[in-house]
Amino acid sequence: MNKKEIAAEKAVEKIRNGMIVGLGTGTTAYYAIRKIGELCKGGLEIVGVPTSLDTERLAREFGILIRSIDEVEGIDLTIDGADEVDPEMRLIKGLGGALLREKIVAYASREEIIIVDDSKLVNTLGTRSPLPVEVVPFGHKMTRERLEKLGCTAKLRGNNTPFITDNGHYIYDCYFGKIENAEEMEKRLNSIPGVVENGLFIDLATQVIVGTDHGVIVKKRTQA
Repeated sequence: MNKKEIAAEKAVEKIRNGMIVGLGTGTTAYYAIRKIGELCKGGLEIVGVPTSLDTERLAREFGILIRSIDEVEGIDLTIDGADEVDPEMRLIKGLGGALLREKIVAYASREEIIIVDDSKLVNTLGTRSPLPVEVVPFGHKMTRERLEKLGCTAKLRGNNTPFITDNGHYIYDCYFGKIENAEEMEKRLNSIPGVVENGLFIDLATQVIVGTDHGVIVKKRTQA
């Protein structure tokens, strides 16, 4: 069992019968969805709310009952991955292309459990991964210019054949080197016309489960 799998197994232990569970997108979330499917086949009754069309297809294959976010009143917990996690449990997400739906589901969740392996831990966000920013296609080159004025190099995902999100948008991967003030950067990014959402997830993760060579480390948000 690899480090992502052991983190996913630990996260799924939080699920109880009758819960509404947000289902993340990406390679790490895959292991959690597969395990949830096994539990459903064993008699566990839950409703899954997927964060992407790929996740929806996967969940159905594993026998999980699916509902859209508009068909539920709230989400008990979401299990999702991340591309970077800093010591304050701030995240970069979106390399899987589902950042907008992932953030909507995270905001609707009472608990947001992030599962990663220890390679995703960083001291400062942006040092290992670019920051994905979802933009509308109309005027996207002008949007890129405004993104780069914030101090990054912005590359259109897919280049000449742009990657299209489930929402019909483009993604720019923004290389900052490091992001010193994530809270301020989130506000500045979302103030740019044409930007739909960015991959900075701040004050959303309630728990981070880290898979290591020696087992799992569980980090929980300190309540103010």
